[in-house]
Amino acid sequence: MLTRQNVLRRVCSSAFCVETLKTLFYIGLFYSFSISLTFYNKWIIKRFNIPLSMTMAHLVVKFILAMFVRQILTCITRRERTVLTWSPYCKRVAATGVAAALDIGLSNWSFEFITISLYTMSKSTAIIFILGFAILLKLEKLRWHLILVVLLIATGLFMFVYHSTQFNLMGFLLVLGASCLSGVRWCLSQMITQKSELGLQNPIDMIYHIQPWMIVGLMPLSIYFEGTTLGATEQFFRYSDLRQLASNCGLVLLGAVLAFLLESSEYLLISTTSSLTLSVAGIFKVTLVADIHLGDGCSVSRCFSYPLLILALLF
Repeated sequence: MLTRQNVLRRVCSSAFCVETLKTLFYIGLFYSFSISLTFYNKWIIKRFNIPLSMTMAHLVVKFILAMFVRQILTCITRRERTVLTWSPYCKRVAATGVAAALDIGLSNWSFEFITISLYTMSKSTAIIFILGFAILLKLEKLRWHLILVVLLIATGLFMFVYHSTQFNLMGFLLVLGASCLSGVRWCLSQMITQKSELGLQNPIDMIYHIQPWMIVGLMPLSIYFEGTTLGATEQFFRYSDLRQLASNCGLVLLGAVLAFLLESSEYLLISTTSSLTLSVAGIFKVTLVADIHLGDGCSVSRCFSYPLLILALLF
């Protein structure tokens, strides 16, 4: 039975402090890479207008980087890395990979239609889907305070950017679909990374195994919607200036490295905490991104949003 003394003893213990500092460090990494990638994606997608193809390139590069890092770790530790057999690989990882690919692909695609502020507001609904799927998959128990926290966060984020959005139905539907898939993605990822028998607690091993399914999940959409455009663009396949081609490929590669670092930090955080913690940890990142992008002072709705967000985090 938990008593006040037991709770205080646990909070003041060295193990709890170390775990808290480790979690805060992971959250710091997540913030750094996520904010950088958000603004990079908005800029680069406006430049090239092939969001799905760029996401495909990122997935391929992430797989190559994960494979390369695994080889380095094998040489250093002299231990073979985890390689799943086909049965658990298809049953456990496939759905997660396809959901992750569509989540990222639809999110990037939405930047063609909407502003960062509307993207921020719409993607904040992911926490509702994460809670729903976490309860459905028995990762979280149905408790009234969790529902209250989610409602406070969703309301606070909506009010934070309400007066700063230029609504676009297509972009909104893309992000809403991405939010739903995000709920599936992170709940399934939590189940995979926290199952010791699978051996995918290390984020590099997780990225290595999930990228092929992400490529398979996104490739049909990429070919159908952007195949002709990609083949005809002078920025890549029909280039006339080799230096410009090298510069464009370098920009895509930079995004892939940022995406690799972000995904590593996400899996680090989710393997030690939970998918709901990852989503809640992103709240301050969301408000920071919106503040950086909007910079439009303090409205009445924004003044009300901060107390709601702080109250939710205190719960």
